[in-house]
Amino acid sequence: MELEIRLYATLRDKVGKSRITLELAEDASVKELILAVKEQYPMMSEAVDSAVVSVNRAFATFDTPVQAGDEIAMFPPVSGGTDFPHPTYFALAEEAPDLNEINRALVQPDIGAVITFTGAVRGETNRDGMPPQTIELEYESYSEMAIERMGQIALEIWEKFPMVKGVAIIQRVGKLAVGDATTLVACAAGHRDQGAFEAARYGIDRLKEIVPVWKKEISQDKSVWVEGAYVPTPADNR
Repeated sequence: MELEIRLYATLRDKVGKSRITLELAEDASVKELILAVKEQYPMMSEAVDSAVVSVNRAFATFDTPVQAGDEIAMFPPVSGGTDFPHPTYFALAEEAPDLNEINRALVQPDIGAVITFTGAVRGETNRDGMPPQTIELEYESYSEMAIERMGQIALEIWEKFPMVKGVAIIQRVGKLAVGDATTLVACAAGHRDQGAFEAARYGIDRLKEIVPVWKKEISQDKSVWVEGAYVPTPADNR
């Protein structure tokens, strides 16, 4: 059978294109798929060892079966369709978030507090392997899966912080200059002491773990894809 695999971030750069095709036996699993990728695309071999594989937008293991027509993606660890009980606002956006629009989406008669975390592009990075001076960031996403995982984060927030009502999650994509907003997580509750602060912190931490979005740090003389340390497993699926 013929399979098409979507590639993102480092993996796409290494092979020079965003999709590859493989021929595998009908009873193949993700393990056979990975071995075939390493054999047919040796330039990706090292990166594939730490890559995450998703099948039909669910995190996969070596034993996960693959079939013709499956939506398969491979990507480095990451730095819709659900009925939600409270207001939500999820987006992958090229433009800066509009706080007034977000508040209008989340605020209901019983809401008295909206706690918002916003990330921004730093101009200075003091980490090994990263450019010391950043002039811009470039964000890339696996958009279909990213929106679904934002919905999953909202469900997790409501399980952990049941007094939180609305949840908004926004991830910027494309090229962003120093000072530009990169991410936003907002949580609404009746009062500020009903878990909204903790829920917003949980939301941004979880976004960096399971939402397939990657960033490239760009300086005057080099660019580096930033890969996370957290590798999702099937336990992260809902």
